[in-house]
Amino acid sequence: MDQMASIRQTFFQECEEQLQALEEGLMEMDGGDHSSEVVNSVFRAVHSIKGGAGAFKLSELVEFAHAFETVLDEIRSGKLSASHDITKLLLKSADQLSDLVATCRDGASINPASYRQLLDELKQANGSSAGQAEDENWDDIDFTPMTIDIGTPVDADPGQSFQIYFKPSTGAVQAGNEPILILRSLLELGQTVVSCEFSDLPPLAELKVDEALLGFNISLRTERGLAAVRECFEFVEDSCVVRIEEPGATPTPEAGNVTVTAPVALETPTELPPMPKFAEAIAAKAEAAAAEPVVLTAIEGGKADAQQQKQDKSASSASATIRVELDRVDRLINLVGELVINQAILAQSVGQVITSGASDVNSGLEELERLTRDIQDSVMAIRAQPVKSLFQRMGRIVREVADATGKIVRLRTEGETTEVDKTVIESLADPLTHMIRNAVDHGLETTEDRLRAGKSEEGTVRLSAAHQSGRVVITVADDGGGINRAKVLETARRKGLVPSGAQLSETEIDNLLFLPGFSTAAEVSSISGRGVGMDVVRRSIQALGGRISISSKPGSGTVFTLSLPLTLAVLDGVVVSVADDVFIVPLTSVVETLQPEVNNILPLGQGHSALRIREWIVPLIDVGMALGARKTPIDPANSVAILVDTEDRSRCALLVDRIDDQRQVVIKSIERNYGEIPGIAAATILGNGRVAMILDVETITEGNQKSFEAPKRASAGGR
Repeated sequence: MDQMASIRQTFFQECEEQLQALEEGLMEMDGGDHSSEVVNSVFRAVHSIKGGAGAFKLSELVEFAHAFETVLDEIRSGKLSASHDITKLLLKSADQLSDLVATCRDGASINPASYRQLLDELKQANGSSAGQAEDENWDDIDFTPMTIDIGTPVDADPGQSFQIYFKPSTGAVQAGNEPILILRSLLELGQTVVSCEFSDLPPLAELKVDEALLGFNISLRTERGLAAVRECFEFVEDSCVVRIEEPGATPTPEAGNVTVTAPVALETPTELPPMPKFAEAIAAKAEAAAAEPVVLTAIEGGKADAQQQKQDKSASSASATIRVELDRVDRLINLVGELVINQAILAQSVGQVITSGASDVNSGLEELERLTRDIQDSVMAIRAQPVKSLFQRMGRIVREVADATGKIVRLRTEGETTEVDKTVIESLADPLTHMIRNAVDHGLETTEDRLRAGKSEEGTVRLSAAHQSGRVVITVADDGGGINRAKVLETARRKGLVPSGAQLSETEIDNLLFLPGFSTAAEVSSISGRGVGMDVVRRSIQALGGRISISSKPGSGTVFTLSLPLTLAVLDGVVVSVADDVFIVPLTSVVETLQPEVNNILPLGQGHSALRIREWIVPLIDVGMALGARKTPIDPANSVAILVDTEDRSRCALLVDRIDDQRQVVIKSIERNYGEIPGIAAATILGNGRVAMILDVETITEGNQKSFEAPKRASAGGR
């Protein structure tokens, strides 16, 4: 990768962070938080994207970001109210900005018509029909000296006097911090006179436009006080030289590079001397960087410019981070997996050779096992990411579907800091998108229906995540009308999916939504009604080793619950023997193990049987028969039953020959290396080098429960 491509890649990586911060801030504003801190964070995100886009001459992105930024600037200055309509416009603009960033990142051309309407709305909100300001014209590269008069407010009230020296650094300019904007913010405080100090300018032949060489002397008279003056420099104080001098002040060093000192005499001409355009300086820096080596360092808080560094330093949780390509992490995880396998092989081999007098060897092996486990846990934690980024994407889906259906909807999220493997997060995007769309389109009633039912006109979709029993549980809930089970059952019978005389429980009716081709939509729309959806969602979740369940209460809403593994790389499992084969039962599915007693085994005919476990009667499934490992059933009384949870919150008992061990195993894809096998989720390598299959508990139990309505409570009178 050449140098410019590397810089461009870094810019778009930082754009993802800025877009995330933008989404967070706008959601807080939408929730009623219009504090300066929130508004400034939103402004900084858009401003940073615009600055970087200008460096790469992404004119369409700059044009839209500039209009977006201008509205935000009006809000933070108090000239524009952050009303519901304005906030809604800002949320749409954030979605459009994300699309433009993605298009530029992919190298595709942008059709200005795609964002023109929204751009006009932003300009209209700002009360401006004019195009971009002259100082944002990135294509007109002209270094002819020019004079800028920032003006002086008329009839400004007298107040405290300040003498200010401000010199931006090269890094601040490259990060998109424009000195002219800082000078204008000082102008708003009161009477301001600025002179430019250009003593550091070299002869023209030696001039490097990628360096910040100008300083500014400012005389300011304001009633706003020192705090207001310092606020103008809060985003650049760590990367620029700033001295604020007030009459009678005792010299006192302050944070960063900002100092407050005793007064000095400064000349105060009324015009700002010539300066180069800073946008061109940024572009020139990017071009010049191609011939120079780049040293990558850890970025404080994961951010890139001085404004973001300031924000990070104010957070107590800030920590040093470094970007690493995902492929490198994957290779590391694979190597650690091989280490785990070889450690198990070594332990088993030594155990077979040494029978006594080897306490030191055994202790060493135990320590090796502990260290290997610690290494594996640490490496897996590298891939773990909060679900926050995934949840934020759903906000856009809610807004789009709400607009399309004419409903008023609010998305509420909980547990955004819950961490899960990055691969799981990526694989969840599509199924979760479909579930959110269904919640808004099908789950929530129309505004009129909600009002008639005594509900608020605003519907709510809740998206939450939490760790539970070594898994991550994600719920999608709405406060709509719930599942119309009579309509669902009627539709299923009409489509021939359910026999006309079959009597189904509420849970079984709800699960009909997962059947292929099932849809209750009266007509096909751009949102739903094509009969493709929840069955795909279920298969996607099952492919991740997860399960999905539904609970619904008429008039109150519906809850979809997803239970997923934290990682797709390793799992804790129970090693069992079935016939002459060895299998792994995922520990997260196991409730308990027991030795069946003869009087608790209930024959059901046609080769089926059940098992009484205290007050419950559950299906008893012979794993060997289900997988075709043997032709005759095993005697339950001479076997071991493993009670497992199923997807619909019922339980089954898996019958195996014996339990051999419990251990953590490395997951190897069976589909990628061989092909799909019913009842098998994946494979692993045991300590003896033997390949063992990992059972797909859901598939095995699903195929053997059709003749049994389970679980049933045992009657008080016995069998």
